[in-house]
Amino acid sequence: MATIHFVLQGKGGVGKSFIASLLVQYLKLKGCAVDAIDTDPVNNTLAGYKEFDVSILPILRENNVDPRMFDSLMETALGLPEDAHLVIDNGASSFIPLCSYLLENEAINLLQAEGHTVMLHSVVTGGQGIMDTVNGLAALAKYFPEAHLAVWLNPKDGEIALDGLTFYDFKVFKEYGNSFHSVIELPHRNTATFGKDLSDHLARRLSFDAAINSSQPIMVRRRLSKYWDDVVAIMDRANLLLGVAA
Repeated sequence: MATIHFVLQGKGGVGKSFIASLLVQYLKLKGCAVDAIDTDPVNNTLAGYKEFDVSILPILRENNVDPRMFDSLMETALGLPEDAHLVIDNGASSFIPLCSYLLENEAINLLQAEGHTVMLHSVVTGGQGIMDTVNGLAALAKYFPEAHLAVWLNPKDGEIALDGLTFYDFKVFKEYGNSFHSVIELPHRNTATFGKDLSDHLARRLSFDAAINSSQPIMVRRRLSKYWDDVVAIMDRANLLLGVAA
């Protein structure tokens, strides 16, 4: 049946929406039918990509997250046609409410019982957010062992290392690494060239295909093309299609 991708992390500003956008673009590139929902109650970043036709799910009621609003999310997921993909971008402020909803309602088990595949995507970043993102990942691995869990290492804020240890030396990897579906290491590039181009690109809320075929300077387009090609190759190795025909 369908595959539902939840992008989840309790730390804000670590690249969740960027990863959700990569998923949408990659799945479209592979010929998959893709829907996307933005549940972030603060920043509808994914919905800013007009090319993707993202639906916004309003989950706030009187400035608080109303967990009953996630019922409509489940209705959408349960009604997906065979071989379809649904990418759900969830904000940091609704991380705990959505995770609590999934646990209390045994929602992942329900989706799987209906023949769907559930994949959780969590981000680990460098810099000051490293421990917060590692803890968020550990919580997902602990409480949702029934789901496929893809780990994204995003070096945008620095090397993902602490006290001389790399991610593969961290306790979370030693404890749960064998259960991870894949570890996806996003490319680290020169911040003055690739980094600046990527930052500007993300601000425009364009797909890589649109940017590469735009009127931007040729070297900018070349660097974006190189970055996208590298990301696609990395995602190919992560087996994100899970055998679904593309």
